[in-house]
Amino acid sequence: MAEFPLKNMGFEKHLWLKADCFELIKQIPNESVQLIVTSPPYNIGKEYEKKIDLARYLVDHERLLNECQRILKPSGSICWQVGNFIEPRGEIIPLDVMLYRIFKKFDFRLRNRIVWTYGHGMHARHRFSGRYENILWFTLEDDYIFNLDNVRVPQKQPTKRFYKGPRRGEISSNPLGKNPGDVWDITNIKNGHPEKIDGGHPCQFPIKLAERIILALTNPGDMVFDPFGGVATTVMAALKNNRRVLSCEIKAKYHKVGQDRIRTFLAENQ
Repeated sequence: MAEFPLKNMGFEKHLWLKADCFELIKQIPNESVQLIVTSPPYNIGKEYEKKIDLARYLVDHERLLNECQRILKPSGSICWQVGNFIEPRGEIIPLDVMLYRIFKKFDFRLRNRIVWTYGHGMHARHRFSGRYENILWFTLEDDYIFNLDNVRVPQKQPTKRFYKGPRRGEISSNPLGKNPGDVWDITNIKNGHPEKIDGGHPCQFPIKLAERIILALTNPGDMVFDPFGGVATTVMAALKNNRRVLSCEIKAKYHKVGQDRIRTFLAENQ
């Protein structure tokens, strides 16, 4: 892969590159990224990934996370969305548990193990059908950006009141909404979903999911990095919310789909 002179290309701008993330990340300046958010290949033999030995898969993660630690700002966050590795005999290995040990090697501090649950997916015959994946949210320091008010959801009982004490009779719930908690029910992108792109990525990331993470863990103008860009969903979520973004995808097919999405969005929002 040819080197990408990021400074000359304008690192302050939005970049969507066809590149190998392991090579690209080496060129990103130290402590320049506020949020790293991605959904890496799960090593389960999907058509968009080359299945490798689990031990090698974990070694590659360690190599990448070493660089992620270097480029992340002290106040920054990293969100790693993963599912399960499936052994040939059908045994499930939770990748988030395996990866947690690697994150701890680089002094990342786990803030939430978020469960992303959805209603659709492959139907299993020899176990209960999988309907969730996990998002590991880590920080490097204890002083990090967390904008809860940006991602509050409607209260179940917005008119609930204090029943005793000096504030008796007043509304007890936050008028901006409640904390969404660590279980997120967000529909995944399957056929028939309005975000689904014909001929696109089979495991397309929902914009709503990326958007909640970006709104909570960054401020306008902050830099977001997605090393496994897919069809540029993280880029779209960042652009919608006035964040700078750098992302890459190694497969030409998906990079082209992402490029078309970005161009359409920019043309419609100039």
